[in-house]
Amino acid sequence: MANIIKKIKRNQKRKKILAQKAKIARSQENAKGAKQQQDYEARLARHKRRNIRRGLIALGGVLAAAAVVLLFFEKRSYGDYRVLRTSEQEDVISTKYAELDGNILRYSPEGASLVNNSLETLWSETYDMQNPIADICDDAAVIADRDGTSIEIFDRGGRTGSVSTSYSIVKVRVSANGLVAAILDGGDDTWINFYSSDGSLIAENQTRVDDPGYPLDVAVSKDGTIMMVTYQFVDGSDTTSYVAFYNFGDVGQNEDDRIVSGYTYEGVVVPQIQYLGGSRSVALRDDGFTLYSGAQVPKESETVTVEQEIVSTFYDDDLIGLVFKNGSKDAAYTMQVYSTNGSLKFEKNFNIPYTTIKMSGGSILMYNSSQICVMNSRGVEKYRGNIDGTVKDFLKIGWNRYLLVLDTGVNVIKLS
Repeated sequence: MANIIKKIKRNQKRKKILAQKAKIARSQENAKGAKQQQDYEARLARHKRRNIRRGLIALGGVLAAAAVVLLFFEKRSYGDYRVLRTSEQEDVISTKYAELDGNILRYSPEGASLVNNSLETLWSETYDMQNPIADICDDAAVIADRDGTSIEIFDRGGRTGSVSTSYSIVKVRVSANGLVAAILDGGDDTWINFYSSDGSLIAENQTRVDDPGYPLDVAVSKDGTIMMVTYQFVDGSDTTSYVAFYNFGDVGQNEDDRIVSGYTYEGVVVPQIQYLGGSRSVALRDDGFTLYSGAQVPKESETVTVEQEIVSTFYDDDLIGLVFKNGSKDAAYTMQVYSTNGSLKFEKNFNIPYTTIKMSGGSILMYNSSQICVMNSRGVEKYRGNIDGTVKDFLKIGWNRYLLVLDTGVNVIKLS
């Protein structure tokens, strides 16, 4: 019996020892597994960090390459151009051209047509005018007979409306949705009328030379809510200008003549006004310019004054340019280009005997009858050269593509 008890005790001790060994083995195995897991997580973290570093290096390389490419195209100049397409059937004497939402609007006394960059006709409309003038905003256009009484309104699909006015047309402007403002000369009185895109009259406003003055220019906000007018009148021996903002929305319905804001400038002539990008507008003065902001009630935001006599102005939605004579033999002109918050972007002296300067497709274009010049929006000269033939017009119609109107026909060109 004693032997049996001893054997049982030995078995129990052996089992206990084996259990302890198994526990130690499991503990060692768990520790080994935990270390393996830690090692795996560390390797994974290192791998992720390496991938992130590689990604950042690759992204930096891409950005650096893109910056180099952009800098290359920014600084690159061209020595020649090649003609991509030619149309010799154009009546370039009486036909004028304007860029319309990526296409080209051609208009003449007999009618208007829209063509693409391949000079293929998209639509054509007829009318009868003596001296057509045009204004464009995005994909809306208005063509009017200056000193006549006809107004035609278009969009990229064709004609949307017509107007026959009671008085002679002085100027017209159009909004992006086709609303049209027109200055009409009635002799002793002038009228500023506002029309919808189908030609129906929305509002008319009679003005007199003594109250509030003679209207020199009109502009319309892109949404057609605000009409901006610059007036000039003589107060004693001084010339005074008045810039008024008419609101044709709900905000202006309780205001006298719908004028929600107006600004008087004594001793200053404001011959030109324009709506820019967003809710900004500009009054180009004989001593600089004044910027306004506000979608419903425009307010003065910045005024830039200059000492020199301004000989030319140009602008687009993002830039305002002034040109002065500087008297230098090597560079007869100085150009100052400002952003629409009034800050000076660059100043450049140049010696190009231009007759026309304008913004077109984000570039500054200058030309005379025999020369053309292209600058980018930072003042880098991209091309300057003589042209065979007489230049009638010049505008940008795409990336590095331009419409060159000559006395012999129309060319689509690419700088090379």
